[in-house]
Amino acid sequence: METWDAIRARRNVRLYDDRPIPSEHLDRILEAGRRAPSASNRQHWDFVLVTDPAQLQQLSTVWQGARHLAGSKAAIVLALPAPDEPRFLTIDQYDLGQATMAMMLAATDAGIGSGHSAVGDQDACRAILGVPTDRTCAYMLALGYPADRPLRPIEKPDRRPFDEVVHRGRW
Repeated sequence: METWDAIRARRNVRLYDDRPIPSEHLDRILEAGRRAPSASNRQHWDFVLVTDPAQLQQLSTVWQGARHLAGSKAAIVLALPAPDEPRFLTIDQYDLGQATMAMMLAATDAGIGSGHSAVGDQDACRAILGVPTDRTCAYMLALGYPADRPLRPIEKPDRRPFDEVVHRGRW
C-alpha cells in the first residue's frame, strides 16, 4: 500500500477475525515504532508485545475502553519511565504518539487493523506483563485483521471540514 493510501485507510478497528498475525508483520510494526521520531533522540519508550490470548483477555480489563483487546490477535503495550523533570512528561508522551501512529500505519500497510487504548489500572497492567514499577504502562495498541471489512482508503472520513481545521498564517 502507498503511504498516502495507508494514511487514508487507517481507522480504529475494534472487531477482529480469527486469522493469526504473522511474526514478520508484528516485527515490522514494532520496528516502525522503534524508528519513530523522538525528541532529542531520547527513545524513552519500551514496547511489550502480547500474543497470548489469556494475557490479552486480562489486559482488556485495565481500562474501560480496552475491551477490544480481548478479541485481538496481538497487542503492544507502550511503557515509559518516570520523567526526570516535569517537562519530559509532555515530550515523552508526544514521542509515544508518534510511535503509535507509525505502528498503526505499518499495520495498515499489511492490512492489519489497530485500535488504541489508555491504561487505567497501572498495578494490574504491570502485574500482567511484569513491567517494573518505575515504568508507566501508558497506552495499548490492539492488532488484528478487521472482522467487518478490509482496510481501504476512506473517501469521506468523519472529520471536521478541512477549512475549519486549517488556519493559514493567522487564526
